[in-house]
Amino acid sequence: MYMLEQPRNIVFDELHYGKYVSLYMKNIFFFDSHPPFGKQLIALAASLGNFDGKFKFDKIGSPYSEDVPLFALRFVPAFFGSLIVPIAYHLMLEFNLSQWTSFVVALLLLLDNALLTQSRFILMESMIIFFALFGLYCIMKFRQERDNTYGVRWFFWLILSFVSLTCSLSVKYVGFYTFCLSIYILLRDFWSLLASKLSDLIIFMRFFVQFIVMIFVPLFVYLAIFYVHLNVLYKAGPHDSIMTSAFQASLEGGLASITKGQPLLVAHGSQITLRHTHGRTCWLHSHNHVYPVRYADKRGSSHQQQVTCYSFKDVNNWWIVKRPDKSDLVVEQPVDSIKDGDVIQLVHGITSRALNSHDVAAPVSPQCQEVSCYIDYNVSMPAQNLWRVEILNKENGNTWHTIQSLVRLIHVDTNTALKFSGRQLPDWGFHQHEIVSDRIINQDDTVWNVEEHRYTKSEDQKEREREMVTAEMIPMSATKLSFWEKVIELHYKMWFASTENLQNHMYSSEPLEWPLMSRGIAYWVSSNSNAQIHLLGNVVIWYSATLGLFIYVSLLIFYLLRRRRLIYDLDNQTWEEFRMNGEIFLTGYLFHYLPYFFVERTLFLHHYLPAFVFKVFLLVSVMEHIYIVCRDTLKFKLFAKLLILVQLIWLCLIIYVHLKFSVLSYGTTELSMKNVLDLRWKDTWDFIVHKNDIIEIFSNEF
Repeated sequence: MYMLEQPRNIVFDELHYGKYVSLYMKNIFFFDSHPPFGKQLIALAASLGNFDGKFKFDKIGSPYSEDVPLFALRFVPAFFGSLIVPIAYHLMLEFNLSQWTSFVVALLLLLDNALLTQSRFILMESMIIFFALFGLYCIMKFRQERDNTYGVRWFFWLILSFVSLTCSLSVKYVGFYTFCLSIYILLRDFWSLLASKLSDLIIFMRFFVQFIVMIFVPLFVYLAIFYVHLNVLYKAGPHDSIMTSAFQASLEGGLASITKGQPLLVAHGSQITLRHTHGRTCWLHSHNHVYPVRYADKRGSSHQQQVTCYSFKDVNNWWIVKRPDKSDLVVEQPVDSIKDGDVIQLVHGITSRALNSHDVAAPVSPQCQEVSCYIDYNVSMPAQNLWRVEILNKENGNTWHTIQSLVRLIHVDTNTALKFSGRQLPDWGFHQHEIVSDRIINQDDTVWNVEEHRYTKSEDQKEREREMVTAEMIPMSATKLSFWEKVIELHYKMWFASTENLQNHMYSSEPLEWPLMSRGIAYWVSSNSNAQIHLLGNVVIWYSATLGLFIYVSLLIFYLLRRRRLIYDLDNQTWEEFRMNGEIFLTGYLFHYLPYFFVERTLFLHHYLPAFVFKVFLLVSVMEHIYIVCRDTLKFKLFAKLLILVQLIWLCLIIYVHLKFSVLSYGTTELSMKNVLDLRWKDTWDFIVHKNDIIEIFSNEF
């Protein structure tokens, strides 16, 4: 927490998390692909610091205004980052490592520059790591209560472990990996328990009780976090467009501002906008332009009027629902409502042409059929503009309802479904999104809902156009959705409709680059000097931990081969501690590292930090093992004492590197170009140097 308010500028992802906290202060809904618990904790501290949320987190490097309680905003990550050190110490003691080794672990985490940097700003990793380690600590305490089954302490540590582990994954889903590691430890204990003299009933009851706690405690904590989240954020905002129409209409303002008073029942003569429900936010759209005669790949088209999916509200998004056997478009009394299974036509409001499909390949997805608005060219291409309405959520009844009903539109002649393909059209299609009809009917991209709705009052085309131009100017209100409906939809969007940018970032890196810290991340640089924040770990710790990983795997293979040959180099206690600790730490490392090889999004060095912590645990475990083997097994006591001396020298080197690079963690020291270059120990480390300094250096040399 030293100089926590410095620099008083937006640092790296404070840009995003600060915006989320601001929206919490104003009760405005936002969408994030990760759970909200970490942001809630920061928002709570910000609220206690009287933050009003009015500050705009516009760009990295922008100065904070004087009324922003920056200490309060950065306090929570710094607090949990501080707690990582003592919890790591106590966790190592639970793994039966010596006090000295546990102290070394705490010291390594204390002196790692990457953990220091990541804990000083409005970022999430320090909270993830603390809750994960504390949950693991509780699991180890719970294992000590195996002889006190169903006692108060037994239940206390079991419940507390899963509360903490759930808090970790509720900050970011990466915490799920430690959750899996803890389950692995418990299942491993049960496997050992099967060899005991306990009866099948006792073993089953233990498993059942732990299983119930493991399921219901995390579920309760996780849902409670989202209950707070959804109840606090009850106002519409810039992020709610990714949600369905029903979700948007449940928020104050926003879509609710244009849906109050609109008719509920979709009927013959209804003017509607059809929104794609599950994926990208866009509306069924057409305009007075036709498909090109031939596409770039020389395929021919129908040359009919284009139908697209448009991501903005527009008068060309309006369609009129028509019964095929009726010529007028006026809503009758009583209302002729559309029901599940009814066949309709959709007439484009502005051009008065009907939505059509036929056996012509779509422009960008040739495996699907083209969708167009029918133009009669007097050629052998008859209109095929009949669509059958299929209502998916019939619990609201068989009648097509505005906003609430999820529908598929099935083309009658070809039995294909109207679908958002997700592909973008070329210049001739104004880069809007392609609409097709697909033979695969049951998929998310074929689901639509009516968002805006009004009844047609006039048969006159000019009058109808005037109605549609002013159709969005309707008074406001909110629709009710239950907590369960909201939380289910929100998780669908979080898991399957992430909006994260997949483009490469200047400081992004690949998982193979992380163990040797090939690239850091520039977090912030002063506008008037080379003072900067740059995410880099303590290079001695990182390289030593990577070496420790290889040493452990090599020793494990060596011991296993020797034991296979019935040569037992270690006594049972030493072997069990080596195997057990290494197994958990190595498994924890792999759980937190390997999944990133299968992630298709922009990755950064800070994603490696949870795995790095487990690698440090493995390193010190190996160091203690080598010391014990030299002292007790091989009886090389002099060599064991030499190892202690080497370790002290190694720690001094770590302290030196930490102090040297701490200027990049605090960002309060003005650096010359020479100072920056002195810190560039690897050619792949991209520090920022202002051009004025370069000019000054070169002018002095000349």
